[in-house]
Amino acid sequence: METRIDRFGSVREDKIKQLKELINESKYIVFLGGAGVSTESGIPDFRSGAGIYNTESGTKYRPIDIIAHDFFMEHPEDFYDFYKRKLIYPDARPNKAHKALVRLERQGKLKAIITQNIDNLHQEAGSKCVIELHGSVYRNYCMNCGKKFNIEYIASQEGVPHCDKCGGIVRPDIVLYEENLEHENVDNAIKAVKKCDLMIIAGTSLTVYPAATFAQFLKHDRIVIINKSSTYMDLKALLTIHDNVGEVLDKVVPKRISRKTTTSKAGTKKTAAKKTTTTKKTTTKTAAKTTTKAAASKKETTKKPSAKKPAASKAKKNES
Repeated sequence: METRIDRFGSVREDKIKQLKELINESKYIVFLGGAGVSTESGIPDFRSGAGIYNTESGTKYRPIDIIAHDFFMEHPEDFYDFYKRKLIYPDARPNKAHKALVRLERQGKLKAIITQNIDNLHQEAGSKCVIELHGSVYRNYCMNCGKKFNIEYIASQEGVPHCDKCGGIVRPDIVLYEENLEHENVDNAIKAVKKCDLMIIAGTSLTVYPAATFAQFLKHDRIVIINKSSTYMDLKALLTIHDNVGEVLDKVVPKRISRKTTTSKAGTKKTAAKKTTTTKKTTTKTAAKTTTKAAASKKETTKKPSAKKPAASKAKKNES
């Protein structure tokens, strides 16, 4: 929840300024994001008052029970009824948070996005370094033959989607409760966290494991929390901002290179070009002087044979 201190505009602006400085100083940033990153795209989170877990499922089962492995295996019809209504949003588009992270990645500062979301919005925005801990609704496969299907196929099927090749049940490539995360994804996430010099944790309550424990692998306290509600990491973090993720990231990540930087670079190029031109002129002048000296030397060498004239005069005296 929002703290009293966050209501003061000056304090909020100071925090934004501090986050900008932290980003400018950093060379290896890792971003850990949860459902709060996508709420500004119209996708509800899970645990807030209006979240998926606190709204009616439309069935006699609780939402948290429906998205479990055993429930899916035993009640695929009820699972897909809930899944299509509450977990897939094919019309959702990347918001300010996703776009700001793309800019940060292109600047060479953001090295990894570790996401707990299954909506594919980071990739749609243009991010390349995404580690999906919980999979994606955009990937689906037949549990029998392994054939892959897109989200459009799932959405267009009535009831439980079946494979058009072998008739097996098609399931989303997401991690349900009671299922293990891909070891490779977890390992890659931990490796990235260990290397980072700044970790930004946003839009997550930090109650889902193992993502909630990733910060323990840091060798420093350079952690920034951006979340509307409080987390257990708030007091341990270097900076905590209780605000919308998209609004904050959009402010701290520049949309383009500043004119000052561009002018400076252009000035450097002009200076370099000037130096090159001056060097060329100097070289040309030196070469010209060398050529002139060589020509003068050649003339002197040509005139030297006239020194034999006295010898001829002596010969004439002998004849007389």
